[in-house]
Amino acid sequence: MQVIFTIQLPAQVKKSGKWYMSSCPVLDVHSQGETEKNALNNLIEALRLFLVSCFERGVLDEVLSDCGFKPVEVKGPIKAQPFPKKYKSINVPLPFSL
Repeated sequence: MQVIFTIQLPAQVKKSGKWYMSSCPVLDVHSQGETEKNALNNLIEALRLFLVSCFERGVLDEVLSDCGFKPVEVKGPIKAQPFPKKYKSINVPLPFSL
């Protein structure tokens, strides 16, 4: 059985020459593409691979902590906080097998 978690992260895209450079500054992950859409899709794939790799190596908690993430106790529904306007919101699917 496979479960997919989705993480919403901020992303930026900037044009550099004929390429679009994409980045997720909170995790320091970057990519590029020939179009803005390709750059974002490549960033999503890079983030997916990065997070799954961290999980598989048993260092995800450490990596997230180093990036400033803190565990919180959730009581009731979670209300998502909007990202600053300079960022796009991207959804990164993380597949896990049970």
